[in-house]
Amino acid sequence: MTLLHPTTPLYPTEKVLSRDEVLRRFGRPRQGTVVFTNGVFDILHRGHVEYLCAARARGDALVVALNTDDSVRRLGKGADRPINREEDRAMVLAGLACVDAVTFFGEDTPRSLIAALLPDVLVKGGDYTVETIAGADEVRAAGGRVEVIPLVPGRSTTAILERARGRGGEDV
Repeated sequence: MTLLHPTTPLYPTEKVLSRDEVLRRFGRPRQGTVVFTNGVFDILHRGHVEYLCAARARGDALVVALNTDDSVRRLGKGADRPINREEDRAMVLAGLACVDAVTFFGEDTPRSLIAALLPDVLVKGGDYTVETIAGADEVRAAGGRVEVIPLVPGRSTTAILERARGRGGEDV
């Protein structure tokens, strides 16, 4: 299987895949380097875009695992979160050229998906350390690497929501 981007851009719905389809298309054995990340990506902003582009630059394909709405609620991000439903969040992410596939996970962490996929590179944002990244041990044991990408200062969903609610928040 070739992981190169097709010459014609894919419609976002073509990049939103079931877990089984992600494993079939991007699992081992494979050609190229698969990068994996995960998150809520509730209100997509510049920090997310820069992060996802930096993640994709570390390999030939970027797979993004998206928290389901139920798992977001369990994270304790607030009674009104997620703002956008999982299907909408997936379509927005899949619309980015740097994202090759989007799938969902409903568990508290994506560890089981990571263990099944065994990406070549596992990345998370700068609010994590390598030691706190779910699936890091599995990826390293399989010969992959784990990286932390610095956050873009002043760019966060929390700051956007605080500003929208008239409570200040960082300059977004």
